[in-house]
Amino acid sequence: MVADEIVRVLVVGAGTMGQQIALQCAGHGLSVVMLDSDPEALTRARAQLTGMGAALGSDPAFAGTDLVQAVAAITYETDPATAAADVDLVSESVPEDPALKGAVFAELDRWCPERTIFASNTSSLLPSMYAEATGRPDRLAALHFHQPVWSANIVDVMPHPGTSPETIETLLGLSVRIGQIPIQLRKESPGYVFNAMYNALNREAITLATNGVATIEDIDLAWTTVTKMPHGPFGMLDFVGIDTAWHITQYWATVTQDPQLLANAAWLKGYVDTGRTGVKAGKGFYDYSPATD
Repeated sequence: MVADEIVRVLVVGAGTMGQQIALQCAGHGLSVVMLDSDPEALTRARAQLTGMGAALGSDPAFAGTDLVQAVAAITYETDPATAAADVDLVSESVPEDPALKGAVFAELDRWCPERTIFASNTSSLLPSMYAEATGRPDRLAALHFHQPVWSANIVDVMPHPGTSPETIETLLGLSVRIGQIPIQLRKESPGYVFNAMYNALNREAITLATNGVATIEDIDLAWTTVTKMPHGPFGMLDFVGIDTAWHITQYWATVTQDPQLLANAAWLKGYVDTGRTGVKAGKGFYDYSPATD
């Protein structure tokens, strides 16, 4: 399969990244179906995508596209057999757990056509961790997006040793088709390119807060004042989702048993347990509730 033959995309996971990937694909002429086991998550995703379609309709990233109409054409499914029918590409955005990702792909392997390519939007894992579980390791690679997908439009294409050259070329070509700038990694590496640097920043910022060295506000103030960036590491994590940061930290803490990572994961879990997961929840490290008179 070549990039121009990809017509229908299955996006697995109705969270922030799944929604943005679905929007990007639909806004560049692809037919999109979103799959999630939670009907309520799909209901939220539909509402949020409708809002994004209206808000971004005049964005240059979608010039010449009726984004409202494109988003309205996205379909939503809880049944993998129905969702996988006749798809050319699967883009997976489920939590950072290689066993879970492998199980999701294994289930979809039962229902997807033989030609279907599997792409993982994992933030920190290596595709080789679950390549065999997918049932089609030669058609699996990481295709990692950044957010917001339409403006932070670098996408990492990271094969594992068993990925076929044809799969790599197809993903590189597709990336360009949907308005992305692809970076092909020459070997597997946790965190890819940007995230390898960004994860290091997050770890150190979270460590400072966990250990009580400085407040969240002062850690962000140090970053924004010196770099002149609009947000510090905690402000940025509110947009990413504190639950996402916790999943990543918890996974690597469990694998490495690093005492500091374990402490960092426990500190983040406190925010997740109280529903303070970031901008999407209205509260995270900061409060995003609407101002009242």
